[in-house]
Amino acid sequence: MPRDTGFPRADAENDFLRARRRQVMSRLAARLRREPDDVNIMLPFHEVVEALGMLSERRLGLRTVRLDSIVGSVDRTRDFDRRFRPTSARVRERWQRLALAQRRGEPVPPIEVYRVGDLHFVQDGHHRVSVAHALGLEVIDAYVTEVVTRIPAHGIRHRGDLIVKDYRRLFLERVPLGGEAQAAVVLSDPWDYAELGEHVEAWGFRLMQDEGVFLDRVTVARRWYAEEYQPVVDLLRQADLVGDRTETEAYTWVAAERYRLIRTHRWDADVFSALRARR
Repeated sequence: MPRDTGFPRADAENDFLRARRRQVMSRLAARLRREPDDVNIMLPFHEVVEALGMLSERRLGLRTVRLDSIVGSVDRTRDFDRRFRPTSARVRERWQRLALAQRRGEPVPPIEVYRVGDLHFVQDGHHRVSVAHALGLEVIDAYVTEVVTRIPAHGIRHRGDLIVKDYRRLFLERVPLGGEAQAAVVLSDPWDYAELGEHVEAWGFRLMQDEGVFLDRVTVARRWYAEEYQPVVDLLRQADLVGDRTETEAYTWVAAERYRLIRTHRWDADVFSALRARR
């Protein structure tokens, strides 16, 4: 907790001024470092859930939540930055009243949050979170509602990360991989998920033509991963053709180059010889 002068009201006022000053300095530093605009913007809950695909929710009751896991808000993204520092003097009166209560040791009601993976989003209690940060606390009591999503929230740091998650969710609707397969297929560029989806659907269409049967999306996804993706990735590792890409990026690259160079959908020694020569 910041130094106590013995005058709680004055200390609360100084707490707010200090938090505002840190917010301004953080914004200036981000600009000087030429960081993306969304680096200090808290994550909007509804955009996150939409990108990840909501499946269900359940109330967990009262929990102790780490402050550094609270990264967003349901509806108050303009009043505070990513670390819940106030972005203007508009919240000052209420903020200082809560800081004064906290310094006097008065009880503070738990906040209310949604939990998505290991991230938390404030539904009620933005000022309390901001004050807790300013006073150097590490945890806060919260009533938690857990939201289960189709795509895990792991890897979300900034608002721009939601684009990748959104395209990945759409890809998995077209190619419903599960478990280990879902975790293994990873691309950095969100647009590549659309191209890979087209590729898998085309592979599935050729498979159905060859076998003369209709296969649903789940079956096509499972067989593509087991009969196409895994064997090819194993060969790419052996041929040292993965490089600094993800294995999925290496797969999509060689699949496109294979057809462009060899005009075939088959994998054989000639394909890998041609690709190695093109590196």
